[in-house]
Amino acid sequence: MSVPIPASADSVLAAKGSSFHWARHGLSAVYAQRATRLYRLCRHIDDLADESSSPAEAQQALFEVAASIRGGQSDDPVLQDGLALMRECDMDAAVFLDLIAGVQSDLQPVRMPDLDALLRYCYQVAGTVGLMMCKVLDTDARAAFPHAMDLGMAMQLTNICRDIAADAKLDRRYLPATLVGHLSPAQLLHPTATESLAVRSCVARLLDCADTYYQSGELGLSYLPLRARAGMLVAARIYHAIGTQLRAQADGIRSTRVVVTPWRKAAVTAQTLGTLPFNRFFWQAPAGHDARLHWALSRSPTFSAVSFLRYGT
Repeated sequence: MSVPIPASADSVLAAKGSSFHWARHGLSAVYAQRATRLYRLCRHIDDLADESSSPAEAQQALFEVAASIRGGQSDDPVLQDGLALMRECDMDAAVFLDLIAGVQSDLQPVRMPDLDALLRYCYQVAGTVGLMMCKVLDTDARAAFPHAMDLGMAMQLTNICRDIAADAKLDRRYLPATLVGHLSPAQLLHPTATESLAVRSCVARLLDCADTYYQSGELGLSYLPLRARAGMLVAARIYHAIGTQLRAQADGIRSTRVVVTPWRKAAVTAQTLGTLPFNRFFWQAPAGHDARLHWALSRSPTFSAVSFLRYGT
């Protein structure tokens, strides 16, 4: 059955989420359409924070979005479609509100103190998206949720390692002070040799951390409908390839964005699909989730994400 994808949603995904646009073809028509609409909704929230003329304007816009999510109605066409998608997939509004809270935290100068704080941020802005993707893919098994969260967090860690310079220009330093010291965003843009070495070491550490979360994310594949598993695995592997390229860079800070070229995406896709018959966890559920991956979330007295309390381990 052909399920039309809204042209505006498809154009947003193609322009700003090329890896997901590629991997979407591994989903059934219904799941591809829903995933594209979800991406547009989440991107809309990001853009409100990053493209507003002032932090105050962005804060007000996000406040209004949160009110629309709570009230279930909006005059904004993107939010109208997003609310319809949430009803269609029975999404918990608390998950989306935690995403908004994470995006709102970006409106203040970002100086991440330690890895645990970074992981909590990654949950808010990306682990929540993993939970929403479960609903998009008709997955209600509670055992699937922690793995979905981990895949989102892994991708966000990759983003942070890739976008150091771009984030610094927005007065944001996501690299934990415990790993790079209290470098300012300006120092990240013009680091000394010693500072560059510290940044490169930090990136390596964060990519190692991301690898652990990617592995956990892949362990949850069998909870998904069969028509969704290949597409999600390809998306994860392509995003992981960004980290592989970052590891090969001589400098941890890039002024241009690292991208996976179409031929590399094709190679990753072919390799991923070719090994599916031998991928145990594509077919079989894991024994359980490694609770240590969520210690930073579950053991923090200051972390109050309602969605994690409901869906985390």
